[in-house]
Amino acid sequence: MNNLAERHRRFHDLHQSGCFVIPNPWDMGSARMMAASGAVALATTSAGFAFTLGRPDMGRVTREEMLRHAEDIVRATPLPVSGDFENGFADAPDDVAETIRLAAEAGLSGCSIEDTQMVDGNPAYDFDLAVERIRAAADAARALGRPFILCARADGVMNGVYDLDEAIRRIEAFETAGADLLYVPVPPGEAELRRVVQSVSRPVNALAAGPLRKLTVPQFAAIGVRRISLGSTIARVTHAAIAEQMEAIVRDGSFAKLSAAASGDEINRMLAAGAGETDHE
Repeated sequence: MNNLAERHRRFHDLHQSGCFVIPNPWDMGSARMMAASGAVALATTSAGFAFTLGRPDMGRVTREEMLRHAEDIVRATPLPVSGDFENGFADAPDDVAETIRLAAEAGLSGCSIEDTQMVDGNPAYDFDLAVERIRAAADAARALGRPFILCARADGVMNGVYDLDEAIRRIEAFETAGADLLYVPVPPGEAELRRVVQSVSRPVNALAAGPLRKLTVPQFAAIGVRRISLGSTIARVTHAAIAEQMEAIVRDGSFAKLSAAASGDEINRMLAAGAGETDHE
């Protein structure tokens, strides 16, 4: 996939059948390593990127910063890229639509929009406004004249602000409003994930987190999940390694744990392999 048109088409096709994993890099290096490991598409992570800036997740990154970051991830590999764009960096539907247009200009093959307000406590948008925001985003995506996968997220279960019944009510409305992909992060378990999948006719994204981490890719596929995200988990695994290594060094004065480091030669090989050819149309 040497050009963006091919990437967009491939990303669209990935959502039509089967089940695939979309890992979430937080910089160009992690993107290239994921590509070299066999990923077929990538998605940014708002939390992972915020961590690289020394900030917490949830509304601490600006739209301009995220767009520049998205361009970097698009340039990093020949794979299609989707953007984790939080609440669209806006409350008003028209402003969310503008975010979709800017995401497309950045070379993204899709993006996700949450129903979460980026204010203290992170409440959900009222139902009607949440639906209008997705409708505006979907209209903007369709107006692009090329494939663009709009993922509509109902995050209230994960954030503890509404229950699964409300999440399902929302994704059903998001589907009617034109979303291509529906997403309820971290339902309580496998049975609840199955309810989510069965509630809509369009593809469903699932997050391999919480109780769902015990499922394998074939098990997600058997439930009917089309796309499996990793969110910020791999980024946080690296942060766990930093904490563990520094604790051993500072507390114990020991460098023994550093033997777990990856080979520099192997990293160099993966970075070169993951870069591929990334001619930008």
